[in-house]
Amino acid sequence: MYLKDLSLEQPNSPQILVEQGQPSVDINLAVEVQPVVEGIYEVAVTATVTTKLGDRTLFLCEAKEAGIFEIRNIEEDQMSPILGIACPGIVYPYLRAVVADTVTRAGFPPVHLAEVNFQAMYEAQQQGNGALNA
Repeated sequence: MYLKDLSLEQPNSPQILVEQGQPSVDINLAVEVQPVVEGIYEVAVTATVTTKLGDRTLFLCEAKEAGIFEIRNIEEDQMSPILGIACPGIVYPYLRAVVADTVTRAGFPPVHLAEVNFQAMYEAQQQGNGALNA
């Protein structure tokens, strides 16, 4: 596992830090699969967390955690579910920790990403575009 990309932006600081109100939080997740060499794949999970107070951005955190997986001697029809469900499930806890830690170190209450049903996400993607990017 490794942190592939991380950014945190606070475009309206410091003024927005003294404003009162309940912020809105929007979280988007994406899974990417890239072959490295035969039988070895990089699976990356990206979380984009946008927190706003009214129409002004409090902070934007984007983190991409990746893992390298060696997968051999598996039937072709089983590869896509392994890469789209099992591998992201292994990477995701590391991503959750990175996001919570980064947001906390920026001076905000931590954002705890919820558990994700990667099987449901994979199935929705299969119905939407027919294949996982492998």
